[in-house]
Amino acid sequence: MITLHSLDQSRALRIVWLLEILGTPYRLQTYRRHPDTLLAPDELKAIHPLGKSPLLDDDGFILAESGAITDYLIQTYGNGRLMPERSSREYWQYQRWLHYAEGSLMPLLLLGLVFRRIESAPMPFFVKPIARKISGSVKSSFIHPQAALHLSHVDSELENREWLVGNSLSGADIMMSYPLQAAADRFDFADYPNIRAYLQRIEAHKAYRRAVEKAGSPLLKLDQ
Repeated sequence: MITLHSLDQSRALRIVWLLEILGTPYRLQTYRRHPDTLLAPDELKAIHPLGKSPLLDDDGFILAESGAITDYLIQTYGNGRLMPERSSREYWQYQRWLHYAEGSLMPLLLLGLVFRRIESAPMPFFVKPIARKISGSVKSSFIHPQAALHLSHVDSELENREWLVGNSLSGADIMMSYPLQAAADRFDFADYPNIRAYLQRIEAHKAYRRAVEKAGSPLLKLDQ
């Protein structure tokens, strides 16, 4: 039986959503973040040396990394669903989105999160203005322009289409859901109507709603 080790308020929700779509029996083991560092607890290191989430345990086969887990579950339990034919060019567009989600879009969002944490971190009063100035400079000169570039690209790809690849939901949409939700939580999406509509479709999906009921919202609450 599959066990999914899932950190609360994290991208692991995507795998819960995928499992709900597939209808594959699974057990969900949820872990709480450290209240100060927001990192995963040490218990996860007993399962995988890096102690990261999500972690998939399929009858003793341990797999880390969201993209690899998504690919594995679809190819093992999907019965041809949620991915294009391997012989098609759409398959390689599908692979592009699987890698783009974590390889290009998420690092940018994580960098923004790091600087957001720096601005709110406890520090001597005379250091805070300097830290905020450096953080503001990085955000205005790099993070925000790059975010606009990436979001404009995704928005244009969604022009006149419901899903990223082909005419139906695929693993590409599952992987892209979290970074786009995180971006929508941090940036003004007024200029990205196609992404807004896309996220509404995702969040209205029945299996997604079941996943949220079981695992909670994926978005990190920094005010806790």
